[in-house]
Amino acid sequence: MNLSTDTVKITVDFSRKEGKIKPVHGVGQPPFYGTDFDMFHYLEEAGIPFSRLHDVGGFLGGGRYVDVPNLFRDFDADPFDPASYDFVFTDLLITALVESGVEPFFRLGVSIENECMKKAYRLDPPKDNLKWAQICEGIIRHYTQGWADGFAYDIRYWEIWNEPDNYEEVPENQMWRGTKEQFYALYGVASRYLKERFPHLKIGGYGSCGFYAARGRKEAVAEAASSPRMEYFLTFFEGFLAYVKENDCPLDFFSWHSYDGVQANLFYAEYARRRLDEEGFVHTEHTLNEWNCEVGMRGTSRHAAVTAAMLLGLQDSSLDSAMFYDARYGVSVYGGLFHPLTAEPFPAYYSFLGFGQLYRLGQQVAAASDREDVYVVAAREKGEGYVMIANLSGEDIRLKAVLEDGKNAGHKICRIRECRVIDRTRTWEKCALPDVLAKDMVLCVGVECGGI
Repeated sequence: MNLSTDTVKITVDFSRKEGKIKPVHGVGQPPFYGTDFDMFHYLEEAGIPFSRLHDVGGFLGGGRYVDVPNLFRDFDADPFDPASYDFVFTDLLITALVESGVEPFFRLGVSIENECMKKAYRLDPPKDNLKWAQICEGIIRHYTQGWADGFAYDIRYWEIWNEPDNYEEVPENQMWRGTKEQFYALYGVASRYLKERFPHLKIGGYGSCGFYAARGRKEAVAEAASSPRMEYFLTFFEGFLAYVKENDCPLDFFSWHSYDGVQANLFYAEYARRRLDEEGFVHTEHTLNEWNCEVGMRGTSRHAAVTAAMLLGLQDSSLDSAMFYDARYGVSVYGGLFHPLTAEPFPAYYSFLGFGQLYRLGQQVAAASDREDVYVVAAREKGEGYVMIANLSGEDIRLKAVLEDGKNAGHKICRIRECRVIDRTRTWEKCALPDVLAKDMVLCVGVECGGI
C-alpha cells in the first residue's frame, strides 16, 4: 500500500436535516432474458425506484417489448380499437417490475438502431403526428386506466422519444431519421394531446444526448467536448426550449444523458437547471436518465467506486432523479451491474444496494468531506443512521470519521452497527471501520444514535 500523507475528514451530524434522499439510483434496461424475470429480486433488494424502458424492444426482447411499433404493429390500424395493439409481452415486463416495487419510466418511441446506415426500420418520423399521439394514448390508458384488459398501475412518467439529436446528418442518426424541426412538431402535438387527456401524469422528453459542448466552451479547450456533433446537441436543445415556450407545450420533465465523469455531470446538471429556469421552466423536473462512467472498467472495484461517487454526487445536485444505463443481463459493455455469463452481481451493483439503504431511510442529514474527490452522503430515520463514502482520490489516504448526534450534550459519537466495504479484494464484506480509505474504496456504514 502506497499510503498518502494526507488525511480525509468525514463529518456527519445526524441531528441536522438536509432534505430528502432522491431517487437517483434508478436503472435503464432491467435484467431479464426472454420472459424470465427472476433477477428482479436484485432490484427490489436495492430499492431501485425506476427502470427506464428504453432499448428493451429488440435483441433479447425480439421485437416484442415496449417500443411503439411493437405495441401497435400496423400504423394504419385504428388506435381506438383494442385489437390493434399487442400488449402481451410488455404486460409481463411491466407487471414484474411493479411487483418488484420498481416504477416503470416509460419511453414512448423506438430502440436504437446501431446499423441504421445499412438500413433503418423504425426511425422515420411518424407519418401522422396526431395519430402517433393517439396510439400513445391507448398505451397509457392500457397501463394506467385498465383499457383493453389492462391495469391501473401508478406509472407517472411518459417520455417522448430518445436522443433525436443523436446526429444532425439524417443518414447517420441512429434514433431519428428527420430534422430537428420535425421532432419539435411531433413533441408539440403529442405533448399537448397527452397532457389534455392525462393531466395528472408527467409528460416530457426528449432524452437529450447531453451538454458536453457547454463544458468544452467553459474550459476553452479544443477537444471532443466541443466537436460539431456535440455543438449540435446544444443547438437542438436551445431550439427545443424555444419551440416549447413559443407553442406553450407541456414539459413536466426534461431528460438528458451523459457518459462523462462525476464532476462533469455535476456541471451539466447545473447547466440544464439554469437553462430551464432562464427560459421560464422553473417547475420542470430534470432527470439524468441515462448515465454510466468508465464502462470499460465494469466488474471492478474501480467501476463500483466511480458509480458510488456518481450516486452520492447526484444526490447533492439539482437533479430530481437519475437512471444508470443499464441493468441488463447481457453481453453489452453498458450492462454494468451483472455478469453476462454467471448472472452474479458485479461490484457496482453493491453501490446501488448501499445507496438503496440511504433511500430507504429517506431523510438526508449533514455530511461533509474535506476533499472534493472523496464523496459522502448520510441519512437517518428515528434511531437508525447510514453513511456512504466513495474514494476517487486515486490514492490510499488516512480516514478520520466523526459521526455525531448533535442533539445530545457534547455531540455524542454514534455507535457503528455495521460496516461493509467494496475494494480491490472485497465485495460487500463486513469489516471494522478502517483507518485508511483505500484507493477506489466504497464504505457503507450503519449506525445507531440515541438522539435521532
